[in-house]
Amino acid sequence: MDDLKIRRKCEDMIAYGYGVLKQFPKAERHVLSQEIRTTMWALLRLIIICNRRYFKKTTMQELDAELDLLRSQIRIAQKLGFLPFKNYEVWSRHLDEIGRMVGGWFKSLNEQGRG
Repeated sequence: MDDLKIRRKCEDMIAYGYGVLKQFPKAERHVLSQEIRTTMWALLRLIIICNRRYFKKTTMQELDAELDLLRSQIRIAQKLGFLPFKNYEVWSRHLDEIGRMVGGWFKSLNEQGRG
């Protein structure tokens, strides 16, 4: 059931992200904004793939790396002034929650011996 929750949380994060990305400057909508959208969709794709696979360790590592990349992209967007601090804070909370869920999922896989 955890994987369904994480999928829902990721979808919520994508919906939030799209609203925030609309506020980016026009010059950045097709650069950093597009990279962030691509990373968000890759994150959701990896969650779905990981849910379907029996051996999940490699996909979980890719998922963790993609989440880290998204965190960095959001942090850079905030530092460059494209993302207001309040939006950065909310988006970071979404990512932290997803990160905790990924960690719990990974831990449960290791306990089951299905890595």
